[in-house]
Amino acid sequence: MAISNKSRSNRRPSSTSYTSTLTTLVFIVLCVLGVWMLTSNNGVSPKTLARSAVDNFSSNDDQIDQTTATTNNDDNNSNNNNNSEDSTSETTNNNLISKSDDSTSETTNNNNKNTDDSTSSETTNNDKNSGESTSETTNNDKNSGESTSETNTKSQDQKDTTIAAVVAAAATTATTVYGDNPGNLPDDAIKNDVVNTNNNEQPKQDHKSSSSQKQKQKKPNNDKKIAVSEKDEQSTQLPEENNAKGDQPQEVQSFNTNEQGSKNSEDGANEQQLKEDKSENENIEKEQKKMSKEEPKEQENASQEETVEKPKQEKKRRKSKKESKKQWSTQADESKGEKERQNNNESGSSSSGVVDQEGQDLKWSICNVTAGADYIPCLDNEKYLKTSHRKHYEHRERHCPEDAPTCLVSLPKGYKTHVPWPGSRDKIWYHNVPHIKLAEVKGHQNWVKLMGEFLTFPGGGTQFIHGALHYIDFLQKAEPSIEWGKHTRVILDVGCGVGSFGGYLFERDVIAMSFAPKDEHEAQVQFALERGIPAISSVMGTQRLQFPSHVFDLIHCARCRVPWHEDGGLLLLELNRVLRPGGLFVWSATPVYQTLDEDVEIWKQMSALTKQMCWDLVTIKNDTLNKVGAAFFRKTTSNECYEQREQSQPPMCKDDDDPNAAWYVPLQACMHKLPAAETERGAKWPDAWPERLQKAPYWLNNEQGEKPSSKFFTADAERWNYNVVDELTNMGVGWSDVRNVMDMRATYGGFAAALKDLPVWVFNVVNVDSADTLPIIFERGLFGIYHDWCESFSTYPRTYDLLHADHLFSNLKNRCKLVPVIAEVDRILRPGGYMVVRDELSVIDEVENLLKSLNWEVTSKTSKNTEGVLSAKKGYWRPDS
Repeated sequence: MAISNKSRSNRRPSSTSYTSTLTTLVFIVLCVLGVWMLTSNNGVSPKTLARSAVDNFSSNDDQIDQTTATTNNDDNNSNNNNNSEDSTSETTNNNLISKSDDSTSETTNNNNKNTDDSTSSETTNNDKNSGESTSETTNNDKNSGESTSETNTKSQDQKDTTIAAVVAAAATTATTVYGDNPGNLPDDAIKNDVVNTNNNEQPKQDHKSSSSQKQKQKKPNNDKKIAVSEKDEQSTQLPEENNAKGDQPQEVQSFNTNEQGSKNSEDGANEQQLKEDKSENENIEKEQKKMSKEEPKEQENASQEETVEKPKQEKKRRKSKKESKKQWSTQADESKGEKERQNNNESGSSSSGVVDQEGQDLKWSICNVTAGADYIPCLDNEKYLKTSHRKHYEHRERHCPEDAPTCLVSLPKGYKTHVPWPGSRDKIWYHNVPHIKLAEVKGHQNWVKLMGEFLTFPGGGTQFIHGALHYIDFLQKAEPSIEWGKHTRVILDVGCGVGSFGGYLFERDVIAMSFAPKDEHEAQVQFALERGIPAISSVMGTQRLQFPSHVFDLIHCARCRVPWHEDGGLLLLELNRVLRPGGLFVWSATPVYQTLDEDVEIWKQMSALTKQMCWDLVTIKNDTLNKVGAAFFRKTTSNECYEQREQSQPPMCKDDDDPNAAWYVPLQACMHKLPAAETERGAKWPDAWPERLQKAPYWLNNEQGEKPSSKFFTADAERWNYNVVDELTNMGVGWSDVRNVMDMRATYGGFAAALKDLPVWVFNVVNVDSADTLPIIFERGLFGIYHDWCESFSTYPRTYDLLHADHLFSNLKNRCKLVPVIAEVDRILRPGGYMVVRDELSVIDEVENLLKSLNWEVTSKTSKNTEGVLSAKKGYWRPDS
């Protein structure tokens, strides 16, 4: 900002009287400062002394030239710009008279001093408030032997400079704590740490706007605002929770590491003087800090409020920019029923990325949790479990901790490399999943048995004691339209136990998405995954399953202990949502074939409910070998039945209720209308397997506007149309050890399709902030789930052999920290497992360093242009507990 006309026009010529007055004022101020330093414990605030010194010189404003000075003060804050035509840079060395015992050499960096307001020294930082930018460096050499006569011989410019230096010294004396500078570094060390060389691109502000901002903000903290601006410029965001707690380790580290850089910006004389006076400055600052406790606290609180507000605005800007590029609605957009949780989750986990991007100083530790080696963060949230509701199994649902864990899960004692497939279907190492409760209570049903070092699985279950394979063939004979592996390819197994049903379906070319809660059936899902069988920990509770609508060809429940008939059929209606029109619900439970009063009543209610839902009871068949029965219900394929019902119970869902919304969406006791047009998804049954794998879904061909069409599907297929297996083999992946594979950021399932000839299964994860392409994956005869990698996945530790991350981390960096994500990767990957990362080179380097901090072995790293591919292998290393 330009110097006021008043200051320019009122200069007076030099005179003896003026010099005498000036000398007297200088002497008085120095005496006051000397007395204060001798009596620093007298309770007088240093800020008061500074204010008095400024007021004395401000009274002669019409006689003294107000000189502005800048020293490399390029600030990236849009409200803080220096006009080069109105500001001058000065460095003055003034020999001031003082006592030899108490004189102190001070280096001051007083940013943006407001020359239009003489009381502006009351605020330590004036980034947005000041009408002018003033930055002076004054080196006052201790020189008690010199007399005051030297001052009388100075020129008019030297007199003006001396006055400005004294004012700067007084202001510096009042500012001993530099905002967010807990290390008490000199102010110039802080300022140079946040210099931005793009200051010339910032728009200028007039005096009027600067004054209005000063009225709105009482005590701004310059250093913190500069730090926030620099971070925003680097496209990062600060976590709101850390700001609220005043947690600033990153800023402190930044100031310390850049102190030398700030010294280099000064001339040689200032650098030498700063070194000589360092010890004296520290002693004075310690005394002043004690007397200024209240002021820094207020400034810190004000600065924290500033810091919280800026990331919020930046986040909204980023999000809107990102959404403008989306080609299809995301799962997060569709799940409107959980808006509040989504907002809380984003604010709690957003961050500027990894604090220590290279992971060199990162110290990992073992998770100190009750679950120990079986820790699932979102299911073992001890804080929530203490007060959770249990009537509808809410305590078994996902309740993630506010801060994603950054600790590592321990290994069970005696852990060994897993048994390879297909041998793992029949036996696993006991020490890998050291739980024997199920062997004790379910051994007679052939669930699992303990035999020496192994846990063995005869292939039985509660409803198929004599083996799952016989039971599977029984179902096929009971209802021939099932056609395992052709007409029926993707199924959902509710209450899967140890996963034997899904494990043996591989022999019929069928993939089953099995799930069961983490409950008293100890480690049942963990057993399934250790065996190499797809499964997740989930429950039929109060929220929708994390799948889109109309995707499963068949849903199976064998004594799954779910009360389908209660609460107006709430849980059965959820199965209706995810079951494909014309799909089958196979229910094998005692109400189907037993005649106990309780069973008869349940069957009666189930019959009435399924009829109202327009499910046809196809057949009921008994298995004479296992002495069980199964009922087969088929879902309707048109809306005509719904319209002809005598009673509208269960009711139809509202038209604006999105059936595909599944991320933390509460259950509703209603039914969605079925697709009416032949071109809509769900109107036709997919092509038979395996033809459906490579063929674009029929409903993509007619999509218009911004939604994907068949050309996007074709482009993705061409991307993976090469020998992916050989590529990964050359990167160090040993396929003999790989069974459970996860594509952490799937789009159309192209990576999974490329592995179709291997004895592996691929779990496709569609991120909630990505285009909702999961229905396409199911249509191809593959399966997957929605997830947000800012949270932990619903699986046990050590359950996957290969993780594939295609541009996952670069997309996550704008929303959450990478350290917790890497900790989650380490949690779910088995020792000896592999991770393949495809991403930007800068992200590849960051991930590589984090993996090395975990003592992973980098087996391959390649790059082309700005992209790279990294392959790493996890070891057995764990930090000392």
